[in-house]
Amino acid sequence: MADIESLYIESMYKKENGSILIEIKLSSIAQLFNSFDPAPFHEKELDFAAQQYIVSIVKEFPAKTRFKIIIHLPQELATGKEAQTIAPAIHNHFMYKMLVADLRFRSHFRHGRRSLLIGFVFLMIALMARQLVSTLENHLLAQLVADALLIIGWAAMWEPITILLYELWPIIQMKKTYEKISTMEIDILSST
Repeated sequence: MADIESLYIESMYKKENGSILIEIKLSSIAQLFNSFDPAPFHEKELDFAAQQYIVSIVKEFPAKTRFKIIIHLPQELATGKEAQTIAPAIHNHFMYKMLVADLRFRSHFRHGRRSLLIGFVFLMIALMARQLVSTLENHLLAQLVADALLIIGWAAMWEPITILLYELWPIIQMKKTYEKISTMEIDILSST
């Protein structure tokens, strides 16, 4: 089923030499970049919509799929000096996004490790307290406190488990996506 869906999605895009083409048609170079970013073109941040468009296409396909970005510009812009800065600007933008994702991963991982240590220590204290409470007479209140300590101890492990098992993977995937885009071949063509 996944192969059929993949073939259907692939059929919606043009291909060139085995690479899926990500085509963007612009009437000006400025459309590609964030208008609030005062940096020169080769250092500018991409427009959010342009970034999302590229990322969403890459995420639709299996990881091994090859891509090529095609920027269509009016002829007078496609042959100009500014057009030559587009490919490095796109590469720089996604390299920066990859580095930010890597920093986010490292920060999240550190937080997960700290949470795991705190949660584990708390779990051990709760289990020892439970053991101590359960040595008291077989009283209903003692049993209730012992069970509550067990539940609270395992609840303390919830956040580290969530971080380390579930929250890190989307960050890793985005980092890989940004890295892939940062090395894609980019052509600037004249639109007719």
